[in-house]
Amino acid sequence: MFSYNIIFWLAGAAFIAVGFWAWSEKGVLLDLTQVTRLHGFDPVWLVLAVGGITFILGFAGCVGALRENICLLKFFSGVIGFIFFLELTAAVLAVVFQSEVRVWINDFFLTNVKAYRDDIDLQNLIDSLQRTNHCCGAQDPKDWDLNVYFNCNGTNRSRERCGVPFSCCITDPADSVVNSQCGYDVRSKHEGEWSNFIYMKGCITALEDWLPRNLYTVAIVFIVISLLQMVGIYLARTLISDIEKSKFNY
Repeated sequence: MFSYNIIFWLAGAAFIAVGFWAWSEKGVLLDLTQVTRLHGFDPVWLVLAVGGITFILGFAGCVGALRENICLLKFFSGVIGFIFFLELTAAVLAVVFQSEVRVWINDFFLTNVKAYRDDIDLQNLIDSLQRTNHCCGAQDPKDWDLNVYFNCNGTNRSRERCGVPFSCCITDPADSVVNSQCGYDVRSKHEGEWSNFIYMKGCITALEDWLPRNLYTVAIVFIVISLLQMVGIYLARTLISDIEKSKFNY
């Protein structure tokens, strides 16, 4: 039980350290109001949330096993069971309400397109998503009109006006240097020419195409995570049972 949890305890501490390091690099720790001013999603929140939950569960499992503390062990097994229930519920709801989930993901992506320049971590996340999936925008490159830096409004004085981020560009694999200005003025050209320079597929469509091709991989990841959770619950309940038997015999 201790060996099982010490890994997650250390991993949780590492995630928390990385999260606070990322915030310190962005100056958030010096000005906490930056967190509330961000209009999009800050990936650091996800890192801190995963790290915090993992750290607390790892701590409860380790200390509960070392001290034979039934309360901590019950807390550990109960929270893991609750998390597993939430994962299962989310998976079922995603299958049942596919159209609603698709709309929510689309709206979420568009919200973060608007906030693309507000946070460097969000910017890197969107760029990584677009480069990896060869896509641009939620539904198409026109979605970048929602961003104040890229829209084609006549009053927009940004050099990126009527352009797209460099991650939308079709690149030559032989190029060793990323051209960060390759998306400038692309959407000011005739729409029929866009496909020569940038990806035309939206990222929502790209993700919908990706999921069926990688269904077995997703299923295997889900099964592995579920098995790890079940092993943790089994170890905790077994240890609780052994402790209670020892106390009864005593």
